[in-house]
Amino acid sequence: MAPKSQESIKANQTSGTMAPARVGEFAFGKENYRLMLIGLALIVIGFLLMIGGGSEDPNQFNPEIFSFRRITLAPILILAGYVVEIFAIMKKPKD
Repeated sequence: MAPKSQESIKANQTSGTMAPARVGEFAFGKENYRLMLIGLALIVIGFLLMIGGGSEDPNQFNPEIFSFRRITLAPILILAGYVVEIFAIMKKPKD
């Protein structure tokens, strides 16, 4: 079996479906970073909504910890933030 020439190796590499790596460019586009910041803001807002609700006296129960804001709204915002983050990472940047 004869060894392949440099020309045939280069032709095989460039004819593939993968584009050559571009040196000096960012992995994500401007829209990807914007979506990442939106997702991060949703996550932070969700965690901020969970803050508080404790009692000053540890021997007294405060039912405020089971409010709609802490049990339902905050986790939904956090999950939405993670979904936006995953979408921002997976979205292909425009050339």
